[in-house]
Amino acid sequence: MDINPILTDLKAELNRINQAIAALESLDGTATATTPAAKAAPKQAKKRGLTPAGRRRLSEKMKARWAARRKQVVKPAAKKTSGRRTVSTASRKKMAEAQRKRWAAQKKAATAVKATSAKKAAPVRKAMFPAARKRLSVLAKARWAARKKAATTAA
Repeated sequence: MDINPILTDLKAELNRINQAIAALESLDGTATATTPAAKAAPKQAKKRGLTPAGRRRLSEKMKARWAARRKQVVKPAAKKTSGRRTVSTASRKKMAEAQRKRWAAQKKAATAVKATSAKKAAPVRKAMFPAARKRLSVLAKARWAARKKAATTAA
């Protein structure tokens, strides 16, 4: 047998009876501390704050604490950079000049190639004679006819 529903019903009935008693006592003005009405009146918690003097004291203590902590911390030695080296201005100028020389050599080689290719220009195509054009036409027509015949016999 499950007794949980019975217990909940009895507790609910007890709550109703206590509320009725509290209501009657409040009408009479005889509410006691043990009644639910007296317990139900929540007391507002006083909001606590810092006074300006207390805030100042706290600030001074925290500043002193952080100053002491900063003194304890040993600064690490300067780390070596990640393998990158700095190049002096003079070295940069030398490298730039060497690069300009390389570019000039490339440009000179490119112009030399253009000059030699201009000398060996392709021969100019001449127009085809009418007799040659006629022979090409006859040969092309013969090829087309052969392809057409092969296609019709295969199908």
